[in-house]
Amino acid sequence: MRRLVKAEFRRLFTTALWKWGPLAAVVCGGVLVGLATLVGPENFEPAMPGVRTEEGVRTVLSLTGLTVIVPALFGATAVTSEYRHKTITLTFLFAPRRQTVLAAKLLTYAVAGAAYGLVVTASAAAGLYGGATLRGVSIGAGPGTVAELLLRLAAAMTVYTMLGVGIGALLRNQTAALAALGLYLYMVEHALALIPGVNLLYPYLPGGATAALTNFNLISQAAAEISVSSAQLLPPALGALVLAAYAVTATALAIGVPMRRDVT
Repeated sequence: MRRLVKAEFRRLFTTALWKWGPLAAVVCGGVLVGLATLVGPENFEPAMPGVRTEEGVRTVLSLTGLTVIVPALFGATAVTSEYRHKTITLTFLFAPRRQTVLAAKLLTYAVAGAAYGLVVTASAAAGLYGGATLRGVSIGAGPGTVAELLLRLAAAMTVYTMLGVGIGALLRNQTAALAALGLYLYMVEHALALIPGVNLLYPYLPGGATAALTNFNLISQAAAEISVSSAQLLPPALGALVLAAYAVTATALAIGVPMRRDVT
């Protein structure tokens, strides 16, 4: 198992993912949060509390939750690229126990997802405090609260990477996996959140559970603007449990589904 994990990390560092991943993390964290802080949530449409309040800080930091598609795509690409380039056959010949190979992939990319999440949240913190300093305003939440919110989001990035690995192992086709993730995370889930009655399920979907970590959701705000009642977000602890359940599901998909499939 240790050799397989080392091999997966070696494979990761020979791809463009590790080069573009940190840059994407800085853009999704520091640049996005920094710009939102500079503009000020009070100048959004609709207007929201400014960063002088804790709610305003949650609003700005929650924007990083909208970028979870990036680690999900990384995770899916990690698995589907082996099928695309036909290297998965050699991998399974080298290590015939597929469950061990797939577990090594999952572990490797869970660590990579956690690292990505930490870069995102560290750059988000820099964007928050840097933007507030440039504007000459104080932050309405203590350092402990900000750190807790950011660590929750970092954990969510890890879960979405694992979800990407699971979807990639299930679909195998790279184009189909990336399209499915993009379609669901940016269209289907948001649409479900705006449909009366159906949106009661939203808090239990990955996006709703992620929003629960910061106790703020832009989709709910959009629903309110068009006079659609939105479901109450779960408490942060329960939202974390829902995300953990999705991580377990992704693990089962990534390890269990390809066990008896023909890889040729």
